[in-house]
Amino acid sequence: MHSIVKGWQRIFALLIVVLMCIGCSQVPSVSYNPWKVISVPTDSNLLDIAFTDNLEHGYLVGSNATLLETNDGGNTWKPITLQLDEQKYRFDSVSFAGKEGWIAGEPGLLLHTTDEGASWSRIPLSEKLPGSPIAVKALADNTAEMATDVGAIYKTTDGGKNWKAQVESAVGVVRNLERSADGKYIAVSAKGSFYSTWEPGQDAWVPHNRNSSRRLENMGFTENGQLWLLARGGQVQFSDPTKPEEWQEAKYPELSTSWGLLDLAYRTPDEIWVGGGSGNLLRSGDGGKTWEKDRDIEEVAANLYKIVFLEPERGFIIGDRGVLLKYLPNPEATSSEAA
Repeated sequence: MHSIVKGWQRIFALLIVVLMCIGCSQVPSVSYNPWKVISVPTDSNLLDIAFTDNLEHGYLVGSNATLLETNDGGNTWKPITLQLDEQKYRFDSVSFAGKEGWIAGEPGLLLHTTDEGASWSRIPLSEKLPGSPIAVKALADNTAEMATDVGAIYKTTDGGKNWKAQVESAVGVVRNLERSADGKYIAVSAKGSFYSTWEPGQDAWVPHNRNSSRRLENMGFTENGQLWLLARGGQVQFSDPTKPEEWQEAKYPELSTSWGLLDLAYRTPDEIWVGGGSGNLLRSGDGGKTWEKDRDIEEVAANLYKIVFLEPERGFIIGDRGVLLKYLPNPEATSSEAA
């Protein structure tokens, strides 16, 4: 009798797995895979990418003081070794405005270049700096903003000699921090239990409760100022365009998924790409109403945790263990648009 019960349990478990797989397979596939795997000379985790005013010349940064340079638009990369002390630095963020660039990293590292990266100088940081720099944004000549892993924000207008605090106090340890094009910030708490926002002119961060029991994974801004969020269980949600404090109905692009959603980026005002764990990549062509899956990328054994579109036809996806994808426009679509 015991063996019969165990047999039925196995059958029941198998049926659940089959039903879950059927649910997954209902997501349609993209008609064209625009992403090419780029060979990168490192197996360190890549974390950010930026280009100078020369669109062929850019840099990748990552863990283990990884700094890679390209001179052909991101098709090939070569390693750059900087003369730092013996600490194992993690380069979290890189940003350029023209020929001037910045790299922010942990623990307590900020680098500056004025010659497109031909040479880098280390900017001294105060020992009283709250947290370590994890984000930097080059704004103009000698002007940049830097944010730390506890939400402290500083701005320099003299090439890093002096920094002015933009908020009176830090927000606490964050898991993600994003900046909008017009200078607003959003930060997700370390445990994903709440988020905070800040915009120029405010003295302090404004905390917000999450809108469900699901843990927040990542948040950011759309081009029109809306907020987007990715939450545990494969949830995608956008704020109401007319009521910033309210949220539209949550979407679940792929039901019964065991992998998480990690980052979201707009290629155009309507086309959205979402990356996740285990090489999962989703696309929406209608602003997030319906979704399809890029199944060719499932063969890439990496978590896809950062998507960057420098412009509609120039984009990259960054993953762990040295994985880099480059966006290649559909030649058929490009030719039809030209016609």
